[in-house]
Amino acid sequence: MFRKRFYYVIKFQYLGFRYHGWQRQPNVITLQKMVERTIKFVLEHNNFKILAASRTDAKVSANEAYFELFVDHEPIEMDPFFELLNQNLPQDIRALAIEEVDEKFNIINAPKLKEYMYLFCVGEKFHPFAAPFMYNIIEPIDLESMKEAALLFEGKHDFKSYCHRPTPTTQTEGEIVYCRIEKNEIYTANFFPEESYVLRVKGAGFKRNQIRLMMGVLLDVGKGRKTINFVKKTLRPDLHYYKLEHIVPGSGLILNQITMS
Repeated sequence: MFRKRFYYVIKFQYLGFRYHGWQRQPNVITLQKMVERTIKFVLEHNNFKILAASRTDAKVSANEAYFELFVDHEPIEMDPFFELLNQNLPQDIRALAIEEVDEKFNIINAPKLKEYMYLFCVGEKFHPFAAPFMYNIIEPIDLESMKEAALLFEGKHDFKSYCHRPTPTTQTEGEIVYCRIEKNEIYTANFFPEESYVLRVKGAGFKRNQIRLMMGVLLDVGKGRKTINFVKKTLRPDLHYYKLEHIVPGSGLILNQITMS
């Protein structure tokens, strides 16, 4: 029997602090699980599937993300569906927009640029309410050395050392078009520290834990445990491959923006 399928792209955002990442997993709460459960309730059937443009890790948040909704047999009425979707999603997940596309659209290939931000502060322990959004570094760090080291990631490199558990077939080469540590003036709250900082990274795509491994190395530079020359060596895995293991907490990482084609 011929199956007719309808295609929709949904832009959404979420606070990831209580989730074990996007991808469905047994015995834990994930974003995919909650989104699918809500869509099933709204549609009153399970003749659908969803596919995300980015699969974030545990506790990682997104200011702007996308998933594609594939619905079989009957189209949806987009405005009523969108309203009911937001009414029934958990309060830490919000749909922003919905658009109908065709079968030629590919949610995996559509993102052309992704911007991630890693928020952190230095010094006195912060208010506990800030924990879902940033990483608190108690000991002093050399922020200027970290800024200098961050610039080294810009350009085309082999990021094998920054790929968690790469396999022989993992494509580790990529390009980062922007990587800077800046004063955080983007995300603010009255319970945030007076000063905080953000590592801003932009590129077409990133490997598992790549940003968090990069931030880990930058913190090691700031604490004097690693040198800028060491960072240079990690970007030449043909000469020096390092199995990096300092992965900073996911709660400081935000998928800030995705530029779609």
